[in-house]
Amino acid sequence: QVQVQESGGGLAQAGGSLRLSCTASTRTFSTRAIGWFRQAPGKEREFVAAINWSVGNTYYADSVKGRFTISRDNAKTTVYLQMNSLKPEDTAVYFCAAGREWYRPAPSDFGFWGQGTQVTVTS
Repeated sequence: QVQVQESGGGLAQAGGSLRLSCTASTRTFSTRAIGWFRQAPGKEREFVAAINWSVGNTYYADSVKGRFTISRDNAKTTVYLQMNSLKPEDTAVYFCAAGREWYRPAPSDFGFWGQGTQVTVTS
């Protein structure tokens, strides 16, 4: 069983920055990737970014490309999501998940999810 825990959410102004962290209890072959998803009120959960542990390959949603950066610290089994140039439409609960796919992943590719952390961006 893999546990993941997010931290770092909060309130930011438009144009500002926040950094989210996701710590995994362990890494396995079936959890070789970490993904970030978000869900705004009344909307479906959407993919944000993903990374694989071994090589550090990354993949981003078009909506965050160039503004968000995903990175990993293998020694700490922690993945970071640096969010810059935030927009009000980035407001959502952000979820971290451990799974098998980093390229064009779907929520179904991830079996272990955190509780989520709220990110609110004001204009």
